[in-house]
Amino acid sequence: MSVSRRTVLATAAGTAAAFGTSTPAASAVGERTPASTLRTLRAAADYAVEKVRTVAPSVTAFPAETRFEKWVYSQDGGWVGGFWPGTLWMAWLHSKEEAFRTWALASAEKLAPRRYDTSTHDLGFLFCPSWVTAWRLTGDDAWRTGAVRAADSLIQRYNPRGHFIRAWGALSDQQNAGRVIIDTMMNLDLLAFASKQTGDPKYLDIAVEHAKTAQRVFPRPDGSTPHVFDFDPDTGAPIGPNTVQGYSPTSCWSRGQAWGIYGFTTMYRRTGDPEFLATARGLADFAVAALTPDHVPVWDYRAPQQPHDIKDASAGAIMACGLLDLSAATGRTSYREVALRLLTALSETCLTKNSARADAVVARCTRNRPAESGIEVSLPYADYYLLEGILRVLQPQDVDRAIDLSTV
Repeated sequence: MSVSRRTVLATAAGTAAAFGTSTPAASAVGERTPASTLRTLRAAADYAVEKVRTVAPSVTAFPAETRFEKWVYSQDGGWVGGFWPGTLWMAWLHSKEEAFRTWALASAEKLAPRRYDTSTHDLGFLFCPSWVTAWRLTGDDAWRTGAVRAADSLIQRYNPRGHFIRAWGALSDQQNAGRVIIDTMMNLDLLAFASKQTGDPKYLDIAVEHAKTAQRVFPRPDGSTPHVFDFDPDTGAPIGPNTVQGYSPTSCWSRGQAWGIYGFTTMYRRTGDPEFLATARGLADFAVAALTPDHVPVWDYRAPQQPHDIKDASAGAIMACGLLDLSAATGRTSYREVALRLLTALSETCLTKNSARADAVVARCTRNRPAESGIEVSLPYADYYLLEGILRVLQPQDVDRAIDLSTV
């Protein structure tokens, strides 16, 4: 793996030059955004911060989803625990109110036991918006050290025969030992962070190998993706596509597609490998073409009732962040224009403004349609990525401080 890593690094500078950019944050600053769009996004950010300010004093665990518009909590964070402290950090960046910083640090600290959790691939979701961001914004080395320890737990899930990080189940669980999901692309940045902080290439080497495997098995010729791909865990041989969250193994779950766009773009930024950028573009082009005129994604782009099926606003928020990243990485303004339309649509049609009792910011989300669980609810990652996306437009330098938008 180290040879391919050296090759990737050797070509990074030339690739960035070829696309005419060095840092997505810098590229985004120079983009012109219509005044009406800026007003809409500022109003949405203000509403989000006000909502979080109101709800935060009563939050004692980690919001997981809403039932009857009220947060239902996970005590250990499940896979979503990083998004509440992440949302608090975004609120702090926008408002500069010290209370949000205090709440963010207290919430992140509750994730401390999960540093040693080897039973899940979701350690990037847990520790990037919380501990990594805490270190970047405070400089307190304890957060950096803890995030690297979480990366140590994550790499234990790597299967060297199949060159993938397994998604689900304890390390002793053979039933799920060969399952890979598109979501894992979003957890790889924790490994890139660990390599950068320690100087040890093993973390990023594993991230690159997993991304190459995902690149080989997930994208179809048209740029769509399945949710799951199964391997024989003993030999590493591919078995085929599958799904848990999508309509079928041949459909395209919209949130998974968004994870892929964002994740492959991030891997390009961390490595400079142009193949990762090309994959992100292929996934983005499919998703953009599949959007309905209202710019709120349906839950699965290939479900039989689309484009008139139920929505998943969280997919739109994640996709918007990925497209802003992709626009900066490629210099193609068309991706930014779609991202702005997504953020505007979510701000105008998916906020909880008409409800006096709602705990969350974003409505019209779908957690798991096949399981008939979490339909038309609010989800913590929708709130987080909506704020991240809006602040990428309004305050790109602040977001760069929080999540590092640079390209090698």
